[in-house]
Amino acid sequence: MPGLLQTPEYARAVIRMEYANEDAEEVEERLALRMRRQQILDRKDDPTNLWAVIDEAVLRRPIGGVAVQRGQIEHLLEISKRSNVTVQVLPFSVGGHAASGGPFSILRFPESELPDVVYLEQLTSALYLDKRQDLERYLAVMDRVSVQALDPRRTRQLLSEMLQEL
Repeated sequence: MPGLLQTPEYARAVIRMEYANEDAEEVEERLALRMRRQQILDRKDDPTNLWAVIDEAVLRRPIGGVAVQRGQIEHLLEISKRSNVTVQVLPFSVGGHAASGGPFSILRFPESELPDVVYLEQLTSALYLDKRQDLERYLAVMDRVSVQALDPRRTRQLLSEMLQEL
């Protein structure tokens, strides 16, 4: 689940899993940082655009328990109504897909002199790929999975159906 789309409860559960040996204060600091980053979607002037393709498996795994899962799906339904946020679900029915190697983000900047960058978050660090060849490969993968994924309207239908199942 992209950090920019996580509820505080979901994010806390994820952070606790990733940093199981850290004390509660450190977990809360990490949580606060993640929640502050989400403010870029809420800016009145020029909010950031986000297009997320989320694997159905992520939505079906009850991180933090069923109540947290329900809250996360409700949040996705709500935030997906925003004009600057596009959410698509890549359903199980597509089988294997081009992004099965792991999650990635493509960062695009409004300033034309700044190149696009691929961001790969890892357990203890992150990679930023800015070589044209790498970027083109990830853009092609994003194109493929966004075509394979449910469109935003059908995604909202699936999310609603999932809520009924909980």
